[in-house]
Amino acid sequence: MNWGTLPDGIEAPESREQNMRRLYVHDEDRVLLKVVHYGNPTSVGIEFEEGGDWQFKPLWTQRAGPRAQIYFHPSAVKAAIVTCGGLCPGLNDVIRQVVFTLDVYGVKEILGIQYGFKGFVDPKYPPVALTRKLVSRVHMAGGSFLGVSRGTPDLNDIVDKLQDWGINFFFIIGGNGSHAGAHEIYKRCLERKMKIAVVGIPKTIDNDLQLVDKTFGFDTSVEEAQRAINAAFVEASSAYNGVGIVKLMGRQSGFIAMYATLASGQVDIVLIPEVPFVLEGEHGVYNFMKKRLDKNGLCVVVIAEGAGQELLESSGGVDASGNPILGDIGKWFYSQVKAYFGKIKMSVDVKYIDPTYMIRARHCNSSDHIICSVLGQNAVHGAFAGYTDITIGLVNTHYVFLPIPKVIEVARKVDPNSNMWHRTVTSTGQPDFPMVPQKISEKKAQSQPSSPPKSQPTSPKSPVSGSSRSQSPGESRSLSCRRHPFDMKTSDRSM
Repeated sequence: MNWGTLPDGIEAPESREQNMRRLYVHDEDRVLLKVVHYGNPTSVGIEFEEGGDWQFKPLWTQRAGPRAQIYFHPSAVKAAIVTCGGLCPGLNDVIRQVVFTLDVYGVKEILGIQYGFKGFVDPKYPPVALTRKLVSRVHMAGGSFLGVSRGTPDLNDIVDKLQDWGINFFFIIGGNGSHAGAHEIYKRCLERKMKIAVVGIPKTIDNDLQLVDKTFGFDTSVEEAQRAINAAFVEASSAYNGVGIVKLMGRQSGFIAMYATLASGQVDIVLIPEVPFVLEGEHGVYNFMKKRLDKNGLCVVVIAEGAGQELLESSGGVDASGNPILGDIGKWFYSQVKAYFGKIKMSVDVKYIDPTYMIRARHCNSSDHIICSVLGQNAVHGAFAGYTDITIGLVNTHYVFLPIPKVIEVARKVDPNSNMWHRTVTSTGQPDFPMVPQKISEKKAQSQPSSPPKSQPTSPKSPVSGSSRSQSPGESRSLSCRRHPFDMKTSDRSM
């Protein structure tokens, strides 16, 4: 195009090609996973690496977003979406945005797998053909439009169906267990040399996925949990020596209990899996509850479902997802509190609230609506960019691609030495309750490692193999996402 004569000092507009390229993310864009440069090894929340090193080492991962070059032609793509595990606010939002974004790219065939991985092997639940019109309003309700289930059938049966149906984009919305399954499915597809992108979208209401700031549905869960806490406060404050006990989700990570406690400001004691405690004795939970009742006439306790499991008799079994079957600490604690105050002949009015299903089943709030939308969009961008065995996450306000093996190495837990836990304890005013007896601690340590294995950085030179290399202090490191290893023609859509 001839722009004619322009005044002095005014440059001609850039070409359409140059302007279009500004819509895309470059493959070399990176995001820092950790941004705090600690000035002293005694700083709160500091993490030590193997050998005791605490110095800052930049660790990067790849920025998510649309690429100018895509590795699959949209007209040839056949996608499948599955939701696994338990319910979580925002599931329908993610499904909706994956379908919307595939539609924008021009993908015509999208299958919704019913009832988790079970839908691959149960003929009673055939895949649902998803369209933009069909999913346009599903985000207005909670639950999963496609249904969920726990457990994983034979992975070879799943891969067989993916192959038979001609699927080349597979989106798995789930938590640690579902992502572990996604990684195994990726490996089997790789062995068969299937040209398929396996992309995870992290769904864990407990917010226990490694490396990411938070997972979708967490903000909504905290908001709903806070309502339950406030209800317990109203009940307790309206009774003579009222006690309100609220059990919240958190099998091994107490993030919901911690954040909801801080958000409410009405909690006297919060108990989470990461911080052991004793109930009896001068410095135990019961005695502190009595002090609060004597002083204020009420006491509100929040307890995460995985807290205090060493005090219960465990079945030792696991559920369909491979998670340890927990004892019901909430009901047990409720009965123990009543028994304790009955023993010391102090009249109390104890109310117990378990809002688990109310929290899980509600539709998400505006904050999670946005997170779900961006996660769904970037999952599709990652697949079209040729990445596989990846998941999408929010890191330091940026959305990134992360290799699945790295995010499932160990569950993310509350750090009792972190600023956030100290803020929470300051809010409640609770003391540091003593550790559980030594014999119980040892028993717990045998069943659950006290310190997670340290993750090793992967070499950016080996994106497919994910091999690692040693790092010298201060050296920049990068988590490399796997690109599809098979030859594929790329098309430049910026022209």
